[in-house]
Amino acid sequence: MLAAEAGAAPNTLAAYGADLRLASQTLDGALAGADRAAIERLGEGWRDLSRATVARKSAALRRFFAFLLDEGFRADDPGGALPRPGSGRGLPKTLSGRDVEAIFAAIQARIDRVPPDPRDLRLLALIELLYGSGLRATELVSLPRGAVQPDKPYLILRGKGGKERLVPLSDRARAAVAAWRAHVDPARPWLFPSGKGHLSRIRLYQMVRAIAAEAGIPPDRISPHVLRHAFATHLLEGGADLRALQAMLGHADIATTEIYTHVDSARLVQLVNERHPLADAAASLRRVDAKRGGA
Repeated sequence: MLAAEAGAAPNTLAAYGADLRLASQTLDGALAGADRAAIERLGEGWRDLSRATVARKSAALRRFFAFLLDEGFRADDPGGALPRPGSGRGLPKTLSGRDVEAIFAAIQARIDRVPPDPRDLRLLALIELLYGSGLRATELVSLPRGAVQPDKPYLILRGKGGKERLVPLSDRARAAVAAWRAHVDPARPWLFPSGKGHLSRIRLYQMVRAIAAEAGIPPDRISPHVLRHAFATHLLEGGADLRALQAMLGHADIATTEIYTHVDSARLVQLVNERHPLADAAASLRRVDAKRGGA
């Protein structure tokens, strides 16, 4: 149902499947017929888990029991007994502009080595697309070989949930991809091939952490998703519209994008003073008052 009707992404299907199998094992294979008391005990066993993990597990099981009820396999829905840890979300990890500059400097130092290693060009293309376009890790590693064109400042991407979106590409990103693609076998269908398929998300994660370490950034502060967060945060700090950012990130709900509004209060005050329509009027009043005081 999740695949055929809801159009859930493969990663979502895998996560739901894992949660349901673990719950079934805990209940000795009796998950589908479990009563409310059994489900309460199951939820109590999640007390030491993070709020996000409990929320995900509860969501998977509630969806499962709702499906059983809709299909007539059960006459009741015990999903109400599952814990609801709330919708509170912590702020995403991100990087400063200086951190990002250090990462690109470390990559450039690699590229400048003699003899050159084409894999360093691959790394530059990966980081440029992560930070410059805000791609998800899965979207990035599975890009077709011809997805990025030198004469187009965007690419059309089929992302999470099978939804298409327009992704902007910087001149730097297109140049980095062009330099790397010259080393990719034209017979390979992927922009970042590896083995018989494409680069894995795990390998991408390892590469990002390795170059961050060379740049002096602690490994626990960075991942491919952190670079996506940095893309969003820095765009918003630069004055990007929240709706435009939502479209670029491929968020179905604007509430997901709003988490990036964690810019510092001093900058928000500055933004209001400089951009608000009444800012000019306030400045004029200050000039008038100054003239009166001088008179």
